[in-house]
Amino acid sequence: MNFVFISPHFPKTYWNFCDRLKRNGVNVLGIGDAPYDEIPDELKATLTEYYRVDSLADYDQMVRAMGYFTHEYGKIDWVESNNEYWLELDAALRTDFNINTGAKNDFIERIKFKSKMKDSYRAAGVPVARHHMVSTLEAAKEFIKQVGYPVIVKPDNGCGAEATYKLENENDLVDFYASRPEVPYIMEEFINGTIVSFDGVADSHCVPLFYTSNYFPTPIMDIVNTQGDLAYWTQKRVPEDLRKVGFATIKAFGAKSRFFHCEFFRLNEDKEGLGKKGDYVALEVNMRPAGGYTPDMINFANSVDCYQIWADMVCFDEVRNLDLNGPHYYCVYAGRRDGVQYLHTHEQIMTRYGSRMKMCDRLPDALALDMGNQMYVINAVTEKERDNFIRFVQQRV
Repeated sequence: MNFVFISPHFPKTYWNFCDRLKRNGVNVLGIGDAPYDEIPDELKATLTEYYRVDSLADYDQMVRAMGYFTHEYGKIDWVESNNEYWLELDAALRTDFNINTGAKNDFIERIKFKSKMKDSYRAAGVPVARHHMVSTLEAAKEFIKQVGYPVIVKPDNGCGAEATYKLENENDLVDFYASRPEVPYIMEEFINGTIVSFDGVADSHCVPLFYTSNYFPTPIMDIVNTQGDLAYWTQKRVPEDLRKVGFATIKAFGAKSRFFHCEFFRLNEDKEGLGKKGDYVALEVNMRPAGGYTPDMINFANSVDCYQIWADMVCFDEVRNLDLNGPHYYCVYAGRRDGVQYLHTHEQIMTRYGSRMKMCDRLPDALALDMGNQMYVINAVTEKERDNFIRFVQQRV
């Protein structure tokens, strides 16, 4: 099997995907924009060949790279980046090179726009927030008459919480219209809920081979807009009601042979037309692993190797030689920002938690907006232990 992995060097732990493919006997070929000398040695060891392009956004260069690999190694069987930013590129290459093992252009249209995601969520029986495609100020006011303030505005096509705003009143609304970017925006009614995700790997029949969940106590939007500190965790167990909603969502979206990261609001209060407190309401889907180093957190929390699970899906459409019933923990992420004075120093954190630290690293600038500049990750057995760790790392002076 010839597998082309797009941008295998970012995030830096993604070399693990290539490594597990190689262990399964796959011929792994990489295309990236980093010089060969700058990619990790672990990645170099997994790749049969690496083709450098000046820019992954230059489609002509990508086509030439694919053409070269086809000439040298024969038909390409898989193309994947597992990266939100390159999902459209992946799909275009599959379409143009007739690669049928992953999503093509028609599938990407369903997951590219937040407004279109709502149709598949409805098909899964998951309620969705009322929305309005941003046009004129007068039309927005009419929409707000129906749903009330606050409202959320965000790019219809975009990842994460970048350029997402909460409008509390008419002054905020007028200010937004005076300076909004020239891209399509969606406006939604505000939902008082906590964000939880349903994450895993689906087989070719849209059935999860493995699944877990992440819990985000503070919305990423608020963290980005206030330059706050991100804390979240992979849950010890997936609640049964979330499992049912997650399975239905994967089937409705037709998410086959891939990682998935589906986001929901868990209502903090009853919401007319959407559900009772504790019910799940759709947020958005991302057909790739959760961002940053969450795949590693998933491994720590569940005592698994999700990179191997994914590689087994690619090669066998099932999980082989892995125990999915190991011990479970809360795997907790706590980030900090440069330029902020915290109560406890790095040295104090390491003195208290160093023997249990699963990950401790600087974050690349590309992830810093959401996740901070420095991260700390541990496993916790209890909720109290989990919350104490977050508080110790992030308490400000």
